[in-house]
Amino acid sequence: MRRRQLLAVLPFALAAGSASASAPPKKAAEGQYVDLSPIALPVVLNNRLINYVFVQVRLNLSKSADAPKIREKEPWFRDALVRAGHRTPFTKATDYTMIDEARLKAALMREAATITPARNLLSVIVVSQTPKQRNGLPRPPAAAH
Repeated sequence: MRRRQLLAVLPFALAAGSASASAPPKKAAEGQYVDLSPIALPVVLNNRLINYVFVQVRLNLSKSADAPKIREKEPWFRDALVRAGHRTPFTKATDYTMIDEARLKAALMREAATITPARNLLSVIVVSQTPKQRNGLPRPPAAAH
């Protein structure tokens, strides 16, 4: 059973590893933050699921925030993001291999304020996006020109 799970996750881990290997090294994070475990968000077109995008998100916290206490609520933040992403998918009109970051950030800031006081949150950063599929997707209308 674990072997099947490992084999199912392996292509995504390799894709994420190759994407991060080609990216320039990032500066060490300053301040307090909470990193959410990768989340699979749907890409929906005409009420039909066409793709998933695996997203890594970081919540930047204020200096006065109790980071360990907020980190304990990481599953609640992920749950809120998954629910928001299924209620109104963050489908990007011009690219079905990416999520609309601005809408995701706004939704997560709204939802996170119900989990922890808003004064604890400074910003939301989308660290990475890895699509499940890159080929065989419908062509976005904006790209059809």
